[in-house]
Amino acid sequence: VLDAVMRETPLHPVVSLRAAFHPLLFRGCNPFAQTGRSKLQNKRASLNQQIIKQMRMRAGAENLLRATSNNKVKEMVLLELSYVNSNLQLLTGELDGLNSSVDVYQNSQETANIPLIALGLKETKEVDFSAPFKDFISEHYSEDGSRYEDEIADLMDLRQACRTPSRTEAGVELLSKYSSHLPLVESRFFSPNRPTGIFFTWYDSFTGVPVCQQNLSLEKASVLFNMAALYSQIGTRSNRQSAAGLEEAISSFQKAAGILNHLKETYTHIPSYDMSPAMLSMLIRLMLAQAQECLFEKTALPGVRNHFSSLMKMAQEAAKVSEIYDQVHQSMIQMPIKDHVPFFWSTMSQVKTNHYRSMAHYFVASALLDHELNPRDDEDQQEKTLSQVYDKFPEGCSPMDILKKKEERDRIGKAHIRRAILGHEEALRIYSLCHNLNKLDALQDILRASHQRSLNKYSESENEEEPDGFVLPSPAKTEHRAEMEFPAAAKVKVTDFFHKLGPVSVFSAKQRWTAPRTVRCRPEDRDVGFTLKGESPVQVVSLDPLCPAAADGLKEGDYIVAVGDTDCKWMSVGDVMRLLKDVDEEGIDIQVVSLMDSNPPMPTKSATFSGNLPKTYSMICLAHNDQDKSSKSRKVAKKSSFLSWGLKNKLKSASTLSLPTADHSGALPWNKPRPTFPSSSPYNDGALY
Repeated sequence: VLDAVMRETPLHPVVSLRAAFHPLLFRGCNPFAQTGRSKLQNKRASLNQQIIKQMRMRAGAENLLRATSNNKVKEMVLLELSYVNSNLQLLTGELDGLNSSVDVYQNSQETANIPLIALGLKETKEVDFSAPFKDFISEHYSEDGSRYEDEIADLMDLRQACRTPSRTEAGVELLSKYSSHLPLVESRFFSPNRPTGIFFTWYDSFTGVPVCQQNLSLEKASVLFNMAALYSQIGTRSNRQSAAGLEEAISSFQKAAGILNHLKETYTHIPSYDMSPAMLSMLIRLMLAQAQECLFEKTALPGVRNHFSSLMKMAQEAAKVSEIYDQVHQSMIQMPIKDHVPFFWSTMSQVKTNHYRSMAHYFVASALLDHELNPRDDEDQQEKTLSQVYDKFPEGCSPMDILKKKEERDRIGKAHIRRAILGHEEALRIYSLCHNLNKLDALQDILRASHQRSLNKYSESENEEEPDGFVLPSPAKTEHRAEMEFPAAAKVKVTDFFHKLGPVSVFSAKQRWTAPRTVRCRPEDRDVGFTLKGESPVQVVSLDPLCPAAADGLKEGDYIVAVGDTDCKWMSVGDVMRLLKDVDEEGIDIQVVSLMDSNPPMPTKSATFSGNLPKTYSMICLAHNDQDKSSKSRKVAKKSSFLSWGLKNKLKSASTLSLPTADHSGALPWNKPRPTFPSSSPYNDGALY
């Protein structure tokens, strides 16, 4: 079967055979589908590799230029630099063209709507967790790392599958699953005091510049960015000729904006420029603008009634879309965003700003020119509607004057239709300036049809002079507003791959543990000499220093991880008690671990490589003046007295379950609580007992 599959469909270069034949774990991954979108991603990945190669060559040439004093060598290096920079410019231009390829993200049957912009997925390199995680398990958790080969392989296959998610909710679920695993993986293996040696490399989705980090912040942020990108692609492929498709598009763009906003608020120091606060703010506006555009299309989907109030309502909705796209365009042309956003994007937002503004003018003109105030009409309602359309009126005009005076009504209406024609002509002019826009025939047809409709409306009336103080219809009273929405699918419950290591709240990379010790536990008169507390794993408290277990090395505060051959990391106090209850006089071996002193040393440096140029962030000066502080200012912890310790320990033991104890002297009944004993004391153990 495998040979047949290999002959028919070659494997995607980033997906292992194990992941390919793991349908349950990687539902939503489609590495074999050679769609236009996957081909685009492959081209972008190839370009990223070429860009990083040229950037390394440029960095080497610049270093040589600074190091040499030979003029002939300098001339050769400068010539090489000019060649490399030319190649980089060509490659970035080609990448810009790929980012402008919106047609592959649109619905295949979509011909009657203006195309929408989708974000491309960020590319990443493969990561091998196997050797570092096995070493960490052996050194930190004192377990055999080879026992976790399947778990590590599952994690690696899940990450590989996330590089080719399907453009559906299943693809989002796949990314969410990996995103939910990352905090668990971070707690298990990424110690703040010890580098793992694992480097995560992600490419900027706009420039192709790679960013490399050892910590998981870049990985978490990039997965979130790809979730937002996937939602934007789901939105663009929705069928906007149906109400259900428009609802899907609106929800997808709002969810994309919500994830981008969460990314902006949570990860503020990611060195990748596509996730900088300025860029994310622009992308949030873009997603909300497209959601607002879909809301407008949903309102117009059943058809616009040729009624005064309906036309005025549509004018306000169109004005709102134009206003948001104008804000998007203004943010796109600001430096340094202008240098990184494709020219296609800023041109498209400018075209839509003019197009929807012209549509707003057209709807107002239609309402004023095609309708007159009749005795049957509600004057107060129409006056209120007209008042809401404008922030201010031309000088000398009032809402009732426009409604009742036909001359004034026609004059204002013809002024609107002239504004609509000028706006459509400007949109067509801007459209012709962008080479990538010219490939979108559907957009050109819509712009020309809208322009012709305004011309036809204008030809029906005589030319009139435009009134002074004329303004665009106000979008402030729109009924539908796009809002950011953080999807529930972004957080899913997952089962920890490394569940066998024990509860992550206890067995984590932040806490240091001793290697498991074997202690022989032999009961004397049905008493093992200690009590237990906690959930899982259970902890030894109230240890009798004279019991056999204490003599064999058991200490107060130890955690029991195994009783005999039974793993106890996830057992409660009752479960462990049942294992110890029926132990005979020969006893049973238990394995315990002790928490070591976890005072963190000086924080290590975290290196970030962006475009092959290292940027180092360190915190090496946090306590440089500790030696100068007066000893009087230092707080000294006061040791509690033996009596207060005994009271505290007595209260603690009263709230925990304990095994039956026995009084060696016979003065106490066997079922009364035994006095507690400290693990170490300045007094003689025998005298204390």
